[in-house]
Amino acid sequence: MAKRDSLYPKNLQYWKFSFYGFLKNLRFFDAFIILFLNQIGVSYTQIGILYAIREIISFLMEVPSGIIADQFGRKEALLGSFLLYIISYIILYLTANFYLLMIAFILYGAADAFRSGTHKAMIMEYLKIHGWYNHKIDYYGHTRAWSQRGSAVSAIVAGFLVFLEGTFQNIFLYSVIPYLLNFILVLSYPKELNRLGSSKIVKRETIPEFLLKLWKVTRNIKVASIISTSALHSAYLKGIKDFIQPMMAALAIAMPILAFIQNPDKKVGLVVGILYFFIYMLTAFASSQAGKLTRSLKHKAAIAAATLFLGLGFGALSGLFYYTQYLILAISTFLLVYVLENLRKPILTGYVVDEVPEEILTSMLSVQNFLKTIFAAVIALLLGWFADLLGIGLGLLILSSGLIIIVLILESIAYFKVNRSKSG
Repeated sequence: MAKRDSLYPKNLQYWKFSFYGFLKNLRFFDAFIILFLNQIGVSYTQIGILYAIREIISFLMEVPSGIIADQFGRKEALLGSFLLYIISYIILYLTANFYLLMIAFILYGAADAFRSGTHKAMIMEYLKIHGWYNHKIDYYGHTRAWSQRGSAVSAIVAGFLVFLEGTFQNIFLYSVIPYLLNFILVLSYPKELNRLGSSKIVKRETIPEFLLKLWKVTRNIKVASIISTSALHSAYLKGIKDFIQPMMAALAIAMPILAFIQNPDKKVGLVVGILYFFIYMLTAFASSQAGKLTRSLKHKAAIAAATLFLGLGFGALSGLFYYTQYLILAISTFLLVYVLENLRKPILTGYVVDEVPEEILTSMLSVQNFLKTIFAAVIALLLGWFADLLGIGLGLLILSSGLIIIVLILESIAYFKVNRSKSG
């Protein structure tokens, strides 16, 4: 029997959605990817190139993948993405060749494009069918919290594996297992979630008709504003998030309590795994509280803008603290960027859903990710270049400060345009 709370039942499908997110985030290499790449001789600039390639492939595939998911089946899109991820992980396990690493990141980017937005749309469709649509922020926030718990478990397990084996390489192979399990899980999703509406046959629009409808919705200023604001902060975190790993590694090496551990990789594995575990448990809590937060706050646009500036500001402070060797403060302020993203993402996802027709929801969420990939590619390239040239601390400080200035200028221009149109 489904267990009920005050808003919606936590039935079998709720737990399938939650377990999907948990398994999806069991990427054991995530906590060590930059450290691994550095160890096999890849520079920060090259890491920036790899990250940018991944984002550009997502950029090229984002909207087409959303259209394919909406028109031909969401389950098929998710299953295809898992296969691409698995091939990517195997290549990363097998090679240190930069050009083969590029192929792995290309496959990873294509997998991201087919996955992103698709599962969210399936959740929203499920809520619509069962009459729980008004609770979408709470529901999505709670299921997303399981993704963060998956990241927490992933980090602690990966840290334990690195500590035992003294190497980062094998964690790519271990990451294949949860993705095979997720492949099987998505196969068990009900047919009603595979396409729009119910399980009845839906008339398929032509691609031009579909793109015209998508263009009309995108021209809505309110939707465009919400999507771009959400995309920038998500892209910022995506572009910089792995650069916390050298900060953690520096802290691990500097800790006198770990002097008895001779292998530096084992020392780093232990500390990085534990730190990431606490980071993701905190972000899981933040995600689960998003629904309560949005009910207590009224000015949606102000929330989006304020959290964007706060996130960029915390990133700048983290760079400054790392440059001045205040490692604990650098990691703590970096952590706040994670927390803000996980508070604002379920809220802004709910706002987008309110404004977008359900038949193109997957594609509209893909447009949001389309923008995010552009921003993330540029941010990753710049930070990688700055890190090789000036160091991670100064690079993060300059990048974050520059983004704050750019956003301030754009917000000011938009403000004056709106006031001019009102006075006219």
